[in-house]
Amino acid sequence: MYGTVARTRVKPENREKLRETLAAQDAAAVPGYVTAYLLWENDSDVAWMFAVFEDRASYDRNADDPAQNERYVAYRALMEEEPDWHDGEIEQGTG
Repeated sequence: MYGTVARTRVKPENREKLRETLAAQDAAAVPGYVTAYLLWENDSDVAWMFAVFEDRASYDRNADDPAQNERYVAYRALMEEEPDWHDGEIEQGTG
């Protein structure tokens, strides 16, 4: 599997709207997409976003898709800062 993790700050008034926006986008048919998660860091306005794909090729195709840019613009508007992205291979834990 392959994916991305991003850390950002969300405007407090947009916290629920971000959840709604990402949930609606999660329903989009993206080839190779597996799942996504949103973690709120200890009741703060810091959000961690996780997106998982079957493989790097699926991730790269999605990243290059203009529709993904449209989805990004929609949720980026709800944030106070640009997300700090980290892409890479995902390995399942052994425990």
